[in-house]
Amino acid sequence: MNPSLELQLKTLPSEPGVYRYYDKNDQLLYVGKAKNLKKRVLSYFNKNLSGYRIKIMVGKIQRLETTIVNSEYDALLLENNLIKEHQPFYNVMLKDDKTYPWICIKNEEFPRIFLTRNVIKDGSEYYGPYAKVRPAKILLDTIKHIYKLRTCNLNLAPNKIEEGKYKVCLEFHIKNCAGPCEGLESKEEYDEKIDAIRGIIKGDFRKAKEYLMNQMMKYASNLQFEDAQIVKERLDILEDYQAKNTVVNPNIDDVDVFGMTSDETAAYVNFFKIRNGNIIQSFTTEIKKILEESDEDIMEEALIEIRQKFSSDSKEVLLPFHLSVEIPNVKLIVPKVGDKKRIVELSEKNAKEYRLEKLKQVQIVDPERHTNRIMAEMQKLLRMPVEPRHIEGFDNSNIQGTNPVSACVVFKDGKASKADYRIFHPKTVDGPNDFATMEEVIYRRYKRMLDEGEDLPQLILIDGGKGQLSSAVKSLKLLGLYGKITVIGIAKRLEEIYFPEDSIPLYLDKKSETLKILQRVRDEAHRFGVKHHRTRRKNSTIKSELEEIPGVGGKTIELLLSKLKSVKRIKESSLETLEEILGKSKAKIIYDFFNN
Repeated sequence: MNPSLELQLKTLPSEPGVYRYYDKNDQLLYVGKAKNLKKRVLSYFNKNLSGYRIKIMVGKIQRLETTIVNSEYDALLLENNLIKEHQPFYNVMLKDDKTYPWICIKNEEFPRIFLTRNVIKDGSEYYGPYAKVRPAKILLDTIKHIYKLRTCNLNLAPNKIEEGKYKVCLEFHIKNCAGPCEGLESKEEYDEKIDAIRGIIKGDFRKAKEYLMNQMMKYASNLQFEDAQIVKERLDILEDYQAKNTVVNPNIDDVDVFGMTSDETAAYVNFFKIRNGNIIQSFTTEIKKILEESDEDIMEEALIEIRQKFSSDSKEVLLPFHLSVEIPNVKLIVPKVGDKKRIVELSEKNAKEYRLEKLKQVQIVDPERHTNRIMAEMQKLLRMPVEPRHIEGFDNSNIQGTNPVSACVVFKDGKASKADYRIFHPKTVDGPNDFATMEEVIYRRYKRMLDEGEDLPQLILIDGGKGQLSSAVKSLKLLGLYGKITVIGIAKRLEEIYFPEDSIPLYLDKKSETLKILQRVRDEAHRFGVKHHRTRRKNSTIKSELEEIPGVGGKTIELLLSKLKSVKRIKESSLETLEEILGKSKAKIIYDFFNN
């Protein structure tokens, strides 16, 4: 560490603020926030620092800068702005540079309403942005089905209308426009429609319904039933749109909702903007983990960034877990029950579905990255010192102790390596004794691997509970491998994962990829063992039938089976066929035995 950096670390303030790390080329490496600058920055230079990437970054730091602010929230805002401006290499960022569409209500006489990706500061109203174009188009189409709005770009100033400068166009004749250009629709009537449309866009349908209901009743009272029917159909369209978008209690108003799921490499954040019980915005994004950031750190960043992106000023935010940061005049709530809890769960479900979709895409496009992510996840969940790139699974098969076999299957990088599978026939065990069989097989397998200098697995999976696991541990201890290889047991009933010397099992998420790989190893060991057990039992049955023939020994039986494959074919063979294989005397004995 250079002397100037060491001096800076000694004089850091214990105030909330933002810190910036620079390398020898004065390149910005990282921007961070802290409640206490001194405590947070010094933690990076701790000798017991965990995390490979963090160690690499710290090794590059040559100087640092700090900025003191009034609160942790101010620090979060400043950090967010600096990250967006400088894009440091080691910071997580919402890498989402797409231009999203907005619904624009143009600042003009008789405003037009249209979809745009360009926000122009001319006093026009912009609603959005919309993460997907389709919902915005559906909303606009719904509005156009209900209201007659102009689409031309004429300057409809009052004096120009009075002078009769314009004539109605085709849109008027096909009843898509009420003709404000010729003064056939007043500004008050048009503005009333625009006011109702603002409500629809914001998720408030009351004014729009009231406007249409009044229109319908007016036509009906004047006996204009065809016009009343048209308005009723528009009201039905509006109610249908509302029904499809209402997912929560209508009393839940003006709320932002965040949901999250994460793995070893990334976090996935979903955002709902809810107004009047309707989800009017939905957005999900993936955020890569650079320096092993916690879910809380990522959620704080996403909270600020996404609320800015979607121009949200809601005073209430629903979250799946508590954050340490406080936002002025905004309530951060972690609901425990009720509709608010359910909408957070829906947001989390959207984040999980988005993650699964992304993982499927990665598996196709970049299988190596997919494998690396799963291996990193397995290492963490199974408390392993290294990734389980080489896994071996064991299972015993026997029926009442007869023809016992033990199967060993091998998985490399999460995939079956069938060329490395092995079958063991227990030599020292009599009768059905799973524990003793497992002890013998584990010892034989790894004694041979040690003697022949083969690469040992990082993980051994035993099909069974604590008893089978303890037997495997005994053999590993005898070989001096206990502690060098992770060994676990998996019990079938509830898919409990057992660790040596730990009576409390681990229960993995049923959808966890780690559990799926362990189940695949377990099931493959069972399948492979059962297959060989059946073959051995079948061969044993065949041999016992042939052994009943007087004067026929083991070598003769093996020669016959190698040529004719089954007892049935031996029975059906002619004397000439048997003589070709065995000679006259032996052939006559077998032929006479089966034909008399």
